Amino acid sequence: MTIRLLLADDHPVVRAGLRAVLDTEPDFAVVAEAATAERAVELAASEPVDVVLMDLQFGPGMHGSAATRLITARPGAPRVLVLTTYDTDADILAAVEAGASGYLLKDAPPEELASAVRTAAAGQSALAPAVALRLMDRMRTPAEALTKRELEVLQLVADGLSNQQISKELFLSQATVKSHLVHIYAKLGVDSRTSAVATAATRRLIRTP
Repeated sequence: MTIRLLLADDHPVVRAGLRAVLDTEPDFAVVAEAATAERAVELAASEPVDVVLMDLQFGPGMHGSAATRLITARPGAPRVLVLTTYDTDADILAAVEAGASGYLLKDAPPEELASAVRTAAAGQSALAPAVALRLMDRMRTPAEALTKRELEVLQLVADGLSNQQISKELFLSQATVKSHLVHIYAKLGVDSRTSAVATAATRRLIRTP
C-alpha cells in the first residue's frame, strides 16, 4: 500500500530535501506540495492524501497548528505529522490539541522520519523521543506545568503585546489576562513579565524573537 504525502513548508529547499529523502522509500509517494498553510488546507481537502507533513511557521500567514485543526476536522481527513524546528511546550501542545498525529523535529534521521510517517498513516501517535519526554514531564508535575492558555498568554507577552492587546488577541477580559499572569509568575517562581519570559525561554516553554 502506497502512503500518499503532502509536504507543507514555506521553504522550497526544505521541501526539495524532504522529497529527496521520502522518494527513497518504496511505499511513499509525494503527491502535492504547499508553500503556505492555507494552500495545505486546500490540497488536503482536494488531493488523495494520507499524511500531511506540516511545518508550524509560515511567515505572516496561517500558523501550522491552525491548518492542522482545519485539516483534521474533516471526516476521513488525512493524518497530520508536524515536522518543525520548534520543541517548545507551547508549540507541542497547540499541535497536539489541533489534532496532529505526530510531532517530529527536522533534525530527525531519515529512518525516524520514515517510521513516523508509517506510524501516523496507521492512525497511531508518532512523537519524537524528546517531545514525548517533555509531555511526560508535564504529566508528572501537572501542578507546576503551565496550561495551554497560560503558554499562549506568555508567548504573547514575549512577542511584546500589552495586557490589553493580549485580551483582544485571545478574546479574554484584561482581568482574566492578569489572573493568568499571576498563575504564571507563581508557577515559574518569578515576579515580573521580563523574568517570566526569560525563565520560560530557558526551559523551552515558549519561543523568543
